[in-house]
Amino acid sequence: MDHNLDHSAISVAEGDHDLHAHHTDSHDGHSGGGAHGGHGEHVAMFRRLFLVMTVLAVPVVLASPMFADLIGYGLPSWGWLDWVSPILGTIMFVWGGRPFLTGAVSELRSRTPGMMTLIALAISVAFVASWGATLDLLHHELDFWWELALLIVIMLLGHWIEMRSISQTTSALQSLAALLPDEAERVVDDVVQTVSPADLRVGDLVIVRPGGRVPADGEIVSGTAEVDESMITGESTLVSRTVGDRVVAGTVSADTAIRIRVGAVGDDTALAGIQRLVSDAQNSSSRAQRLADRAAGWLFWFALGTALVTAIAWTAVGQSDNAVIRTITVLVIACPHALGLAIPLVVAIATERAATMGVLVTDRVALETLRLADVVLFDKTGTLTRGEPAVVRVVTGQAMSEDEVIALAAAAESDSEHPLAKAVRRAAIDRDVIVPAAQNFSSSAAVGVRAEVDGREVAVGGPRLLVERELTAPDDAAELVGHGSTVLYVAADGVVVGAIALADEVRPESAEAVRALADRGVEAVMATGDARDVAERVAADLGIERVYAGVRPEDKESIVADLQAEGSTVVMVGDGVNDAPALARADVGVAIGAGTDVAIGSAGVVLAGDDPRTVVSAMVLSGQAYRKMRQNLWWAAGYNLLAVPLAAGVLAPIGFVLPMAVGAILMSVSTVVVALNAQLLRRADLSVH
Repeated sequence: MDHNLDHSAISVAEGDHDLHAHHTDSHDGHSGGGAHGGHGEHVAMFRRLFLVMTVLAVPVVLASPMFADLIGYGLPSWGWLDWVSPILGTIMFVWGGRPFLTGAVSELRSRTPGMMTLIALAISVAFVASWGATLDLLHHELDFWWELALLIVIMLLGHWIEMRSISQTTSALQSLAALLPDEAERVVDDVVQTVSPADLRVGDLVIVRPGGRVPADGEIVSGTAEVDESMITGESTLVSRTVGDRVVAGTVSADTAIRIRVGAVGDDTALAGIQRLVSDAQNSSSRAQRLADRAAGWLFWFALGTALVTAIAWTAVGQSDNAVIRTITVLVIACPHALGLAIPLVVAIATERAATMGVLVTDRVALETLRLADVVLFDKTGTLTRGEPAVVRVVTGQAMSEDEVIALAAAAESDSEHPLAKAVRRAAIDRDVIVPAAQNFSSSAAVGVRAEVDGREVAVGGPRLLVERELTAPDDAAELVGHGSTVLYVAADGVVVGAIALADEVRPESAEAVRALADRGVEAVMATGDARDVAERVAADLGIERVYAGVRPEDKESIVADLQAEGSTVVMVGDGVNDAPALARADVGVAIGAGTDVAIGSAGVVLAGDDPRTVVSAMVLSGQAYRKMRQNLWWAAGYNLLAVPLAAGVLAPIGFVLPMAVGAILMSVSTVVVALNAQLLRRADLSVH
């Protein structure tokens, strides 16, 4: 498998961007983009607005006669005290209510009344009624200043919590911008110039010194270095990069200096691509959220209809005063802020929980759909396996032990940068083998390497080594050939002393992931371009029964379609190498690792790391989040459907009319319950058992 970072380039599939359209249209003109700090500024703005409104709300509420009667305390007979609530309440309506008023205008212009329209209706009616009561134009029972203040504060609090959750979700990815170095060293006519990374252009030549960060995406034209790419791929292991390899802005050259020809700058870099992905994630919409928006629209017409019927009914029985009071009460307590927070707050917290697991949810519909999956189709290389060779077996001859064979091979390979050589050296480290020093190293392409180790000539190589040196392999070495293994023969002083089989190493977490899926009743399926014997060996190790081998990249999409035709909800998990069509076709596409172009729009979920168990945890999270969504929707909508008719006086014939104060308190309690219920998702157990 090619480890160059551009292997994960996937074509972008457009997602929905209408989530919180009322937010982006109404919040003082700010948009929710995260790439340039706009979302963070938006969160800070709502925090400041909430804090200021809270301070203003305290005297408004305490100076309200209705609130004083409700709590049971008396107000001093100071003349100026009567104007505290009206004046400060007006400031709160104009300043703190502005996001909701402008949002309502936007919704009405688009002829889609919803959340913001209902909120604006409630605070506007409360504002007008309160001034009417203050000026003795309406009954004093309609003095709603305290309710207006609490309504604005609660709504601002809810919006702040929600937006802060979304901001926390993406803060780790947004911080990638800070990975760029402050300065870059550009080479012009053999002269090194210190410039800002923003001044670099495609085609420029730059030097990255040991320990320095790559200032722009590009290709190495000189030097070889071990590069730390963990901030991009999630892989903690250093990756060897040499001439012709691509490197990504923000990664670190750990050991030596390299020269890079700049290939992408600005918005074309991987970091910029990640930030665009973050912005899309913030603005993507889910079916459940659209359902909540539609429910708010229905509730708007329900409130208006109920208010009209209320006014007509009370007027018809000759109680015009009650007609005004009941109608205004209906319009005020019909505000759906609990309904407005029911879905987005759960989604925001769920996305935040996902981020803590190294999961970026780029399409929130995917978060809902994961819980329904009954088939997970895994790509093999780089997904269930590490995508790099590892020693899987050692055969010995000449009375040598396995550790002695590994020690000789690691010594001979000590100066080689070949992936197989690195695998042998890793095996020596894992086995705690003491590797002797080697001298006079040399290598021959397609044959192998040789070196002097403790006075012996040691050669390590493949079958051509045996042919060129006319050597004979150990008797047991024949069984190593095949099964997807690469065999290296180790010779000392012209005699083969052992053979080492290397193969793509299965991730130790993969078997646990497959077992966890089986426990959930979900079938794990594997698709790979490798030969059937290789695929079946890996499948047997993992306990996967259905295997598609020898699959061309373009055929994976057909496999997904076939599984869907069987009636399955399919999750496709791939490392991004030619998996884009299958990722897009699947009900949920899960991409492992972010590539150079970060074009992972084909996948609804992106894993920053490479642990397949994370997919199972994400499925558990999906189920937990869906339950919270349903609970919140039922609670929020149920409150409105029950409280509005009671406030209208539907039970007046039996002597019960819901007092305005009680309705207002219940409305606030409804919001608190929805918020607390959503917060419980933070404690949900997402571990894979």
